[in-house]
Amino acid sequence: MRRTASVAVALAAMASGLVSAVPATAAAGSPAAASSVDWTDCGTANNPTMQCATIDVPLDHARPEGRRIQIAVNRIPATAEEKQGPLLVNPGGPGGSGLGLAGYVARSLPADVAAQYDVIGFDPRGVGKSEPALECEPGYFDATRPDSVPHDFRTFAENISRAASFAVDCGIRHEGVLKHINTRNTARDMDVIRAALGAEQINFFGYSYGTYLGSVYAELFPERVRRMVLDSIVDPTKVWYEANISQNYAFDERFKAFTAWIAEHDATYGLGADAEKVEARWYEMRTAMRDEPAKGVVGPAELEESFLPGGYYNGYWPAMAEAFAAYVHEGDEQALLDLYDDYGKVTGTNGYSVYTAVECRDAKWPRDWGTWYEDARETYRKAPFLTWSNTWYNAPCAFWPTRQPEATDVRNDDIPPVLLFQATDDAATPYAGGVKMHKLLDDSRLVVEEDGGNHGITLGGNACLDRYLTEYLADGTLPDARRGVDATCDALPEPEPEPEPAGAASSEQGERSAPSADGADGGELHRLLGTRP
Repeated sequence: MRRTASVAVALAAMASGLVSAVPATAAAGSPAAASSVDWTDCGTANNPTMQCATIDVPLDHARPEGRRIQIAVNRIPATAEEKQGPLLVNPGGPGGSGLGLAGYVARSLPADVAAQYDVIGFDPRGVGKSEPALECEPGYFDATRPDSVPHDFRTFAENISRAASFAVDCGIRHEGVLKHINTRNTARDMDVIRAALGAEQINFFGYSYGTYLGSVYAELFPERVRRMVLDSIVDPTKVWYEANISQNYAFDERFKAFTAWIAEHDATYGLGADAEKVEARWYEMRTAMRDEPAKGVVGPAELEESFLPGGYYNGYWPAMAEAFAAYVHEGDEQALLDLYDDYGKVTGTNGYSVYTAVECRDAKWPRDWGTWYEDARETYRKAPFLTWSNTWYNAPCAFWPTRQPEATDVRNDDIPPVLLFQATDDAATPYAGGVKMHKLLDDSRLVVEEDGGNHGITLGGNACLDRYLTEYLADGTLPDARRGVDATCDALPEPEPEPEPAGAASSEQGERSAPSADGADGGELHRLLGTRP
C-alpha cells in the first residue's frame, strides 16, 4: 500500500482552555502516562493559533521504564465555551506526517464545529519531526531506477537486490528501534497523547492508513473512544500483502478511467477518441522511456510514479494529460521531467522508511520469492499499470529483519458508533474495505460516494459528504441505519481540461498546470495525504 507536553496536567488543561466536555483526568491504566505538556506558539499565516510540543513515549511500551522517544504534536486550540475534547487526526501512509493535517481540518470544518475541538496533529513514531526519525538508504529513489517490469533477468535481479539492500540498511541503521515501529505501538502512543492532554477519551479522524490505525486504537483502548471518523478505508482483513494485490486491480481500473477521460476530451489533447487507443499510446510512451529516459531522468519507473497520483485524485488529470500530449505531439521531454518533479519525485526516504517499517512489521508477508513472482505475473496480465511497481515498492518486506506477527483483529462491539466514508471507485483503498470495516465495527454507519474515484473524500469539496461529517462531529448525529450502505452521496463532477488546444501544453511555455494551492478542489487535502495508504 502506497503511496507533534508538561506542568501538572489538570492545571495545564485549565490554563490553556483544554478542559473539555469529557472529564479531563489522566486515566489509570494508561500504557505510559506522560507527565506534562509544554506548548509553544508556532502559528502560521493560515493557522495563527497553532501550538507545538513534543511528548515522550516509551520506545517499548512493554518496558515503560526504558528508553523514551519523542512524538511531535501540534494543536489548534478549541475556543468554544462548550468543548468536546481532543480530535486527533492522521493522514495515512503509513509514514505520513499529521502536523499539516491539523490546521487543514480546523480550517475546513465549519468554524463553530472546529471551535469545539482541540484539533491535534502528530507525527507518528519514526516520522518527520518525531525522534528518532527513520531514514534508510538515502538516495533509494534517485533517478533513473530499473524498469519495474522485469523484461529480462538482469532487471529482475536489480530490483530484488535493491529491495533486499533497503531492508538490510534499515536493520543496520535503526537496530533496536525497527522492531518497535508498527501500528499497535503508534496506537499506544496515541493513548499516551490522550493521557498527556488530560482527557479520558479521544475523538479521532483518520484517512487511508489512518483508518486502520484508528480501528487498532479502538481494539486496544475501546473505552477511550468517544467519536471516530474513518475515510477511505483499509480492508483490515487483508493487511498488507493481499491489500496490495487488490490495489493493483483497482489502480488499473482507475488508470483506464483516466485514459477514458482523455478520450472524451480529444478536442483538447488530440490523443484519440478511443480510450483503448489512448491507453496504448501511454504504454508506447512508457516503452520509449525504457529505451531512452526523458532528459536522461524519467525512465519507466519514474513515469509510473509521475502518473500514479492521478489514481488518488482526478484533480491532477489535466496536468498529466497535458504532459502526455506534449510528449506525443512535440516530443517534449521537458514536459515529462516537469511532471516527474511535480508529482513523482521522492525527496528523502523518511516516509518510505516508516511505510516499510510499519507494513513489514504489522503482519506476515511471503518470504518465498516464488510466491511474489507468481502473484505479480498473474496480476500483471490483467492489471499492468501498477502491479510490478507496487510489487517492488513492498518487496523489502520479503527481507525485513524483524519478526512478522499475525495481523490485528479489529472486530469491535465495545465502542460508540463509528462514521465511515468510502468512494465506490477508490483505487488506493478499494470499496470492499469500507464494506468489511462496516461489518466489523458494530453499529457503525457507512456513507458511500457513488461513482467517486478519489481517495480521501471528506473536506475535499463534496457538500453532501461534509454534511454527514459535520453533523456527527457537532453532536453525534448519524445517518439512519439501513441494510448495507446507510447513506449515499453523488461524486463531484470530473475535472475540466485546461483550455490549451491539443499539443500546446508545452512546459517550456510555463503553461502546464501545477497542483491547486487553495484546497477548494481538494488539491491541498490530497497533498497532505500520503500517496500510499
